[in-house]
Amino acid sequence: MPFILINAYACSPNMGSEPGMAWNWCINLAKHCELYIITEGEFRDKIEGALPTLPQGKHMHFYYNPVSEEVRKMCWNQGDWRFYKHYKKWQWKTYEMAQEIIVKQHIDIVHQLNMIGFREPGYLWKLDKPFVWGPIGGLKQFPEAYLKNAPISIQVFNKIKNKINIYQLKYQKRVNSALHKSSILISSIPDSYQQIKRYKRLESIIIPETGCYITDKLQANSNKYNEPTFKLLWVGKFDFRKQLEIALRTIALLQHLPEIQLYICGIGNEQQTTYYHQLANNLNIQKQIKWCGYKSNQKILSEMCEAHLFFFTSVSEDTSTVVLEAVSCQLPVLCFNACGFGNVVNEQVGIKIPLSTPQQSINDFAEKITYLFNHRDVLKQMSENCRVRQEELSWDNKAKQMVSLYKKVLSQE
Repeated sequence: MPFILINAYACSPNMGSEPGMAWNWCINLAKHCELYIITEGEFRDKIEGALPTLPQGKHMHFYYNPVSEEVRKMCWNQGDWRFYKHYKKWQWKTYEMAQEIIVKQHIDIVHQLNMIGFREPGYLWKLDKPFVWGPIGGLKQFPEAYLKNAPISIQVFNKIKNKINIYQLKYQKRVNSALHKSSILISSIPDSYQQIKRYKRLESIIIPETGCYITDKLQANSNKYNEPTFKLLWVGKFDFRKQLEIALRTIALLQHLPEIQLYICGIGNEQQTTYYHQLANNLNIQKQIKWCGYKSNQKILSEMCEAHLFFFTSVSEDTSTVVLEAVSCQLPVLCFNACGFGNVVNEQVGIKIPLSTPQQSINDFAEKITYLFNHRDVLKQMSENCRVRQEELSWDNKAKQMVSLYKKVLSQE
């Protein structure tokens, strides 16, 4: 059994996004490895409550490196660049903790697991141990066609970020050191693989950062396909990259089909919330929109089991956890053929449209929704196909793939 030291800044049970991703990696790797996990500790109570309930919990040893509440708020506020200064300090303290751990414990491999963004590789690569980094994300470019008509501040932010991403990959010294010190590099999506290959001439292995649950607890309501209503589900924050406006304008093209209802589970700041509610009013689609607000991860999964189609309009992120959760709930997906979800959603479980322009995307989405509304048998078959895709994308399979990489590294030592 390999002994692995893992750096996972955000880690928590019963959550989506980065915390849930790291937790699922750890609980599945712990079936095959002895894990020593350094995490920030915001979710310490949840972790300590869950460990005794897991058979593999005895193989998971947590070490906490907490930050202030102020820094935690910066972390979850997309676009707050102040966080990176504190995050760098956190990584250095984690490195010091790791040095102490490897003196007291036998460690075979150190693994930089999350946060997945490439621009902060931490310092574990400096240890005299085989180093695994990934899944690595944050390297996709925001498609600039979708910045048209956006506020100037958003246009400037995303255009600068596109340039900074490439600059940091090419010239940031610690990123370069970590990449070249790695025994194995893992890319979260094809974009990451291509950028690392193009700018660093290094090979990596593509493994999406998140996976599917296989459980009888997430059973789709099989009777829903006989209902006259057609429930679309949209989940996410109201930030610009999620492109909620495209979803709302798509519904505006479907007003002749009042049976189609868009359930929106998510929140934004006051300005974002006011904007989208006003847009829905201006488009005269209030009767087809259900504003659900914030819902817990468990309630989101319940909504997925009742919905007909998961409508995902994001144009810039890695492999969104919520897309894998939809497949776990046997919920077909309509999304862009982009980022990580373009690699996850195949024609058996959903429909993808190409990135083009906002108006063309609105037209394309409306066409696909109309088709599925009129062909419930196709939608039902996609739902049934999700079972096979769940197996292919399961956390269990991902963990076994990672363990095989660990063993490959150790065999070369």
